Amino acid sequence: MTIRILLVDDHPIVRQGLRTLLEGRPGWEIVGEASDGVEALDKASSLMPDVVVLDVTMPKMNGLEACRLIRQKASDLEILFVTQHDSPQMMREALEAGARGYVVKSNAARDLLEAVEAVSQHRVFTALAQRESARPC
Repeated sequence: MTIRILLVDDHPIVRQGLRTLLEGRPGWEIVGEASDGVEALDKASSLMPDVVVLDVTMPKMNGLEACRLIRQKASDLEILFVTQHDSPQMMREALEAGARGYVVKSNAARDLLEAVEAVSQHRVFTALAQRESARPC
């Protein structure tokens, strides 16, 4: 079974990096890209992906609002946030908005493939960055 993926991030270099990580996986297809939440809504409707990889902070419409609206139109589609926001609060907001997964960009190379696999199977995947504990000098 092919997993159809839509990449949404306002930075072209980030989209290219995500594409590079994902398109080498057999059976996965990048069906499109979008640079903001409004474009994400249009492309999610027209391209009918299985998974939308979505950033939180974007112009025109943020990822949380785009997530809510995409989920209203396509309840069977899964959304995975890949974001710089390493915050338990933001992760909760993303899941409450309808996302199935949440990955911090700093760990995308480590977590992205597993996260897409999980959400494509309708399983939750969340991973905040691991913080180093303070050490006394």
